Amino acid sequence: MLQQILTALGSDASPGTLQVHGSASLSARYPVSDLACAGIGTAALMLARWARPEAPPAVEIDRALASWWFGFSIRPLGWERPNVRDAVTGDYAARDGWIRLHANAVHHRRAILAVLELPDGAARDAVARRVRGWSAEALEEAVVQGGACAAALRAPAAWRDHPQGRAVAAEPLVHCLTGLAGAPDAGWLDDPDPGRPLAGIRVLDLTRVLAGPTATRFLAAYGARVLRLDPADWTEPGMVPEVTAGKRCAFLDLRRPEGRERFRQLLARADVLVHGYRPGALDALGLDAETRQVIRPGLVDVCLDAWGWSGPWRGRRGFDSLVQMSAGIAWAGEGAAPDPLPVQALDQSAGYLMAACALRGLTLRRETGLGGGWRVSLARMARLLQDAAEAPPDTASILGMAPDAAYDPAIEPTAWGPAQRLRAPCRVAGARWGWDWPACDLRSSPPDWG
Repeated sequence: MLQQILTALGSDASPGTLQVHGSASLSARYPVSDLACAGIGTAALMLARWARPEAPPAVEIDRALASWWFGFSIRPLGWERPNVRDAVTGDYAARDGWIRLHANAVHHRRAILAVLELPDGAARDAVARRVRGWSAEALEEAVVQGGACAAALRAPAAWRDHPQGRAVAAEPLVHCLTGLAGAPDAGWLDDPDPGRPLAGIRVLDLTRVLAGPTATRFLAAYGARVLRLDPADWTEPGMVPEVTAGKRCAFLDLRRPEGRERFRQLLARADVLVHGYRPGALDALGLDAETRQVIRPGLVDVCLDAWGWSGPWRGRRGFDSLVQMSAGIAWAGEGAAPDPLPVQALDQSAGYLMAACALRGLTLRRETGLGGGWRVSLARMARLLQDAAEAPPDTASILGMAPDAAYDPAIEPTAWGPAQRLRAPCRVAGARWGWDWPACDLRSSPPDWG
């Protein structure tokens, strides 16, 4: 997988330059720990190339830590992380199969309940009774048409024959559009500090759970100045402590003219834009890819889509768990309940790939003076994982819960209370991993670069 990702990035870095320590794996029907090492390893290799292009420093991966980072990295001390999922979110038996409803966002929950003709406060058992009267694919389509998120469980073969599955299979792992408008200044040509190689790099973050925030958290760990922007009505309480370390988080509503103007001002000083809006969403606001390059010539523009960049579902809302259902990763056999991966591996791997794209783009901009666009999708990551499927690990080599020794003893004073983080999953020689700010709540800073 590592070689495939490096090739997709157009990098000549060799997989042999990445040293992996350990051999244990997460228990899964797919090689999730291999994917964790490949994803985090690619981002670390691209960081090494950025830090010292003439003689990239050595890169090491701890296989166990990389695997655990694909779960939760934060351990609260004396407080509890809020629930990640709404009570309605989950897998349900339909008349002819299984379906997953994704109701974590309030407006998605309301739309799902409206399709099922249930009141806003309906309980999960009431939802289950209504779902049993539907065909899984018919309910999937009704929920999507209603503006919410759902996915029927499909067998891997059914997905390969599906129009969207065929479209995704024909796409590259990474869509690269390089050689865009030149940068207006040469400040980024200075050699980076090997100890904090991304210090001085500005990253504008328009992402939601989970891939995009994972990408920007990695960039912040090596010194990038990350500014995340959210509207007033967005919340993801269970994940905010996990993904906001090292970031400033601000309120900005792009639907309002004053919000778009402020965004343009912020973008004009950014080096990297990372966004996860559905295809066409920024275009509809007058902020299409060409306009973004005019606002900030030389911009490294990295974006994520759930279902791929072609095919009939390219504009559909989606999340990791839904892609696992549709693509057949959660398929455990005819009539069996869904058996998803133990972690959100598609989100996590896509996030580290997005970080690698940003770093590759910065390196190319330093070499050529030109910006670039990079596109990644969860569905294409699913295909990568499925193509690499192998026998489950031996029970003797299965990773359990992260032990105390896996956590950094340093205390992170988050906005919710003290916490510890897992130790760094990778090591780039000479570069310090760590965040300049603890995890904070959304909209807790002003929308400026500080």
